[in-house]
Amino acid sequence: MSDEAETEIELQTLPLDAWHRARGGRMVPFAGYHMPVQYEGIMAEHLWTRENAGLFDVSHMGQLVLSGEGLDEALEAVLPADVKGLALGRMRYSLSSRIASRSIVLPPRDWVSAVSIASAEK
Repeated sequence: MSDEAETEIELQTLPLDAWHRARGGRMVPFAGYHMPVQYEGIMAEHLWTRENAGLFDVSHMGQLVLSGEGLDEALEAVLPADVKGLALGRMRYSLSSRIASRSIVLPPRDWVSAVSIASAEK
């Protein structure tokens, strides 16, 4: 056991906190926020997502806006996603490795929104 006193971090709430709680979201501490991790159960949520659609609240994540010449090529070098083939009005969700845990790429090609699991304040 450490001699240092453990400090409690005051958790922030998501903009959709009341929405998650009203729907029975089981809230746990994660990345400095009260985060919903489960509602009805894993199997029920899996089947709902397969038959309907899933929703992921990204309001706790940071955002990067990138621009510049050669952005398509640079993004395709670090993302396992087809960025060049992305049509206007469409988006691409991708894993990102070292840049962020997840990325959402949106055209036009002179900007990209990438969400990161790190807190936006860091």
